[in-house]
Order: sequence, then structure tokens, then C-alpha cells
Amino acid sequence: MPSPGLDPLPVSESGALTDAALYVDRELSLLAFQRRVLQEAQDPENPLLERVKFLSILFSNIDEFFMVRVAVLKQKSESVDGPLAEQLERIRSEVKTLMSEAYDTWRELNGALAQNGIEVREYSDLTIRERGAMEAYFRQVVYPVLTPLAYDPGRPFPHISNLSLNLAVAIRDRNGVERFARVKIPDTLPQLVPVSMPDQPAGVRPPSVWLEQLIVGNLQMLFPGLEIIAAYPFRVTRDAEVAIQELESDDLLESVEEAVWQRRFHAVVRLQVSRAFPQYLLDTLIENLEVDPRDVYPVDGPLDLARLRQLLSIDRPDLKDAPLLPYTAPELHPKSEEDIFSVLRREDVLLHHPYDSFQPVIEFLRRAAADPEVLAIKITLYRVGRNSPIVEALVNAIENGKQVAVMVELKARFDEESNIEWARALEAAGVHVVYGLVGLKVHSKVALVVRREGETIRRYVHLGTGNYNPITARLYTDFSLFTADEQIGADVTDLFNYVTGYSAKNEFRKLFVAPINLRERLSENIRREIEHASKGEPARLIFKMNALEDHEMIRLLYQASQAGVRVDLLVRGICCLRPGIPGISENIRVTSIVGRFLEHSRIYYFHNAGREEIYCGSADLMGRNLNHRVEVLFPVESKRLVARLRDGVLAKYLADNRNARHMDSDGNWTWDKAGEVAVDSQAQFAVARSTSGLLEL
Repeated sequence: MPSPGLDPLPVSESGALTDAALYVDRELSLLAFQRRVLQEAQDPENPLLERVKFLSILFSNIDEFFMVRVAVLKQKSESVDGPLAEQLERIRSEVKTLMSEAYDTWRELNGALAQNGIEVREYSDLTIRERGAMEAYFRQVVYPVLTPLAYDPGRPFPHISNLSLNLAVAIRDRNGVERFARVKIPDTLPQLVPVSMPDQPAGVRPPSVWLEQLIVGNLQMLFPGLEIIAAYPFRVTRDAEVAIQELESDDLLESVEEAVWQRRFHAVVRLQVSRAFPQYLLDTLIENLEVDPRDVYPVDGPLDLARLRQLLSIDRPDLKDAPLLPYTAPELHPKSEEDIFSVLRREDVLLHHPYDSFQPVIEFLRRAAADPEVLAIKITLYRVGRNSPIVEALVNAIENGKQVAVMVELKARFDEESNIEWARALEAAGVHVVYGLVGLKVHSKVALVVRREGETIRRYVHLGTGNYNPITARLYTDFSLFTADEQIGADVTDLFNYVTGYSAKNEFRKLFVAPINLRERLSENIRREIEHASKGEPARLIFKMNALEDHEMIRLLYQASQAGVRVDLLVRGICCLRPGIPGISENIRVTSIVGRFLEHSRIYYFHNAGREEIYCGSADLMGRNLNHRVEVLFPVESKRLVARLRDGVLAKYLADNRNARHMDSDGNWTWDKAGEVAVDSQAQFAVARSTSGLLEL
């Protein structure tokens, strides 16, 4: 099904590569990705609870879209006129269409869940006896947590926190005076409350009701002696962009803390209400929250369906994907007699997560922490998650007398508070902690182990496309390269000197490092393919990334197509390039893989007239990655591993006819499940690793 909201391309006669018409709007492209996520929720071939998962992900993604992308546009647009205002209107229209379809999908899924013994009911549909049981639960569990806040001349309008679910309550006192009150729905309680009955049959799951409906049904307990006129849920989304005055800051950590604190008071960019929300109550919210009426989004159903993730904990394997059993090569197993350092002296190791276990990455650091010959460990941390075994290994290394330096990126969006906690914990343990670079985010995924071996010092390196987070490593597709290559080790040493100290390094031996040389080196390699094509030699580019937005890189790809280079782009999310334009991009094919696992890996393949080169790493082709972040692309040089990435990974993605969507020149995406034999790249990777562990795929 095509993605709505994009205009057909008016191809200029000049074919100038700077024409705005050659570039898809970034925000609409991001919304087109959200539509692809919705398609997964709508797909009957997916297990039922997996479809619910995708619907939950969609709503979470839309929250972030408003907190970040819409917020930035609204900051830039101070008037109702001009291109930005027009862009915001198109976004509003597309979001409302998308949400309407999402709620239609929820109603369909809810019916299917009920047929499978998982009921989510309306509170009004409960029997009198069931309501009695719910009233008892309300008194015992919910009522003590609630705090109604009145709004009147003596009490100001309460602060509404970002993404909180609330009730707007209209009440009338004994004198006939109407008042407004706000009740926050506690997010510390289950959002879907089981309707448990004493005679519930064993093995039968009780139905559930939404927590806000339970509260509305028992609201009189909060307002005794008053008449409740109306009670409706609403939800606020605030601008969550953190503006950090880095240049004026004496302490980056304190500046980030202050910016995160201020974020909770930022402007409201979206107000969600139920379709039946009374206008007089809505006017009260609009006035006090200072919301643009155009940013009110009425919906037909429960607000915040991201809460459906609660259903994913239900033990129904028949309604979920089969468990993935990640593979660990025997030589990388924790109980292996051969340590990882001797393995890496022999050959490079490439892991494809989540099909290959993330455990060897953890064991690499654990063994380094315990090995008496290891002198130092250095690592960059962007998002690490909770209860991190990576951090535990670093602390153990300090306790064992190693030198440990950690670059903790405090400015990782929405992980700022978590990273501040980790930074302080590491500092307390004696680790040398660097918070970041002024004006840059450190997004690279690099670990360095320095080891004494006899009379020499050897460096062992881990380079990744994903974060040092064992939780997301089970959900995202990423690559890990372990190597003892001397030149890469020297490059990584220089990289850490750049991020932890003062270094004017502007050249690296093998690594492409943003913002130093990554754009230049990628551009050189693309131009090299153009030169090969101009000589009639084979020329091919295959780029896999999360997003393609940088206009300079897009123009280079257009030039490559014009020169006859065959270009395949595997782009998960934003793609501002338009493929298939005669005379400009007819040699470019754009594919998006959306499936069970989030495609997070970045791979850049250059045919180079048969002398193939492949780079993996942390960088997408976006202006922020190339100009404003410390990113690393690393070469995969082993011929065996190059062949594995080319034939065992990229070729399978390009042959996929199950998860692949293809982009046309108008910026629309089509999902054609073509072919008599379904080719599911993610399923093939899983089977190859879980069935034998002997396949090098």
C-alpha cells in the first residue's frame, strides 16, 4: 500500500541536483516509516501478540516524533505563515490519518485477542458483580495512590508532566458552582487491570480493563458530596529537545542535569483527548496549557496504546515468534580453554547480532578485567541500559588494578539521566570518566584492551554498529568486529586521545572518523566507483543504514547513478533520496526491511572493480552523523568475512520478499510480498545460526 502525504515529483528539465523536488521531506519520510511499522501490526501473517507489539512500538515512536521533530519545527516556526507552517499542517494531517488507521487496527486486534482468551473490556461492559470486585481493588490499591488537584482562584492550574495520562474532571458543589479538577493516572500501577473473581476458573485468564476507566467508574470516592458532571482522559506531549549551553558551561554534567530538569517545563506540542471530550473542558486545557488548537488530537479509543506492551508479558508462546537461540562459536564460549586474545591473534572475528550472541562482547571485557597481563581498558558508552554487565566488568577492572578510561556520552537523547548515574558510579569506582566533547556527541562504539605479551604490548579492539547494551542486542541487528590488527589498534588509540584529551589528529590509517575524515573518505570511495563506471568497469555500491538525509551525499549518489553505477540502498527509516528518476537516479534501488528485529546495522560496500571494500560502523548518512558526532566506520578486511557480508548478509537482504518495502520516485513505499517462495532474510539468519552453528552465514 503506498504511503500517503507525498507529492508526485515534478522533474525539472534542467535536472539540477540542487532542486528541492529531488529530496523527500525528512519528517514525512519518517512518518512513512511509522506506517511501515503499522503494517506489521496489520499483517495477519505475524503472530497475534507480535502484532500488538508493533502497535505499541508505533505509539511510542509517534511520541518521540512529536517530542523531537515536531518540537524542533515549532521552535523554528514563530508565525502561522510560511513553509514551516505548511509542513506542520501536512504532518498534522498525516498523523491524524495514521492514528485513525492505528485505532482501527487496535479494534481488530482486540477482537482477535478476545477470541484467544485475552480480553480487554470496556469498564461499562462489566457485570454488577465484576464491578464490585473492581471497586474493592480500587479501594485497596488505586485509591491511596491518587491525588486530585483542584483548579480555582486559590489553587493554580496544576503542572501536567510530559506523556502523563490524566483525567479532566468537571464537578459541581452543593451551591451549584462548577469546578475543574485534574487526576493523574498513576504510571506505577498496571495500566490493564485484571478483573479477578473469586470463582475464576483455573487456567482461564481474567479479562482486563484500562486503569483510567476503573478510576472514572469509582471517581465518586475522590469527590464525596460533590456531583461529577464529566470525566475524560487527556494526555500531553511536551517539547523534549534539550538545549545545552556547552560553550558557556564550566561543568558539562551540571549543564546536562539542568537542561534535563528544564525539559519537563517545555511547551506543549500535542494534546490528545478522547473524541467525546466536551468543548468547555477542552477550552480549559487549551487556555491553561497554552496549546495551539490545531495541536489537539482527538482519538476513538484508549489514549497511549504504547501501554499495550503490558500484554507482551502474557505466557502464550503460541501467539508469539518462536524464541531465538543466539549462537556462540565454541572458541568464544566462556568455558572455552582458548582465551579470546589467542583467537584474535589468529584471525578477526565478526558477529551478527542477535543471531550471534552478544555474550562474547561481555566476556571480552570480563576476561580483560581479570587478566593479569591486561594493562588498560578504554571504551565509549552511549546507551548501556540497566544493570549493565559492561559497567560491572569495568569496575572489576579497576579493582584488579587496570587503568580504565570511559567516554560516557551524557547527551544521548532520553538517556541523559541514566548516563549521568553511570558516569557518577564509574567515577566513584575510580574510573577515568570523560563526559563528552563540546559541540559533538560521541556516538561511536569502540572498546580497546591493551595487553602486555612478553616484551611487547598488543592492542585488542572491539568495534560495533550497536550500543554496549545486552538488552537491545537481542532486539536489534548489529555487527561486532574483534581484531588485533596493529593499524586499527593504533587508530583506536588515536581516537581515544581525541575524545579524552587534546588532539588535532586529522588522519587515520584505516578508520573513517567523523567529523574528521569520514565524509571525505566515503565521498572519495563513491567517486572512485564513478570513475570505474566511466571507464566501463564494473561499479557497484550497496549501502545499508538507518537513515539517508544528507543532501551532499545524496547528490553524490545521484551522480553515481548518472555515471552508470548500480546502487542498492537498504534504508530502514528516513530516506530523502528519490530513486528511479530518469536521467538522475534510474540506477538506484531503495529498500526498507521492517521485521521482527530492528535493522540497526550499517554496512557500506564498494565493488572497486573487483577489489572489494566493506566498512561497518555507527554512522548513518545524515548531517548530524557526518558533521556533529564522533562516528567510526571500520574496514572488514578478511576475504572470508567480506564474502560473508556480501553473499551471506547483503545478498539475502536484497533478495528479501517478505519484509522488504521498495520506494518509488514519488517517495512512496510499496510492500509486494512477491514470489512463490517467501524469502525472509531475518528468518534465514536465525535458522542458519540456531540450527547448526557451523554455517558461516
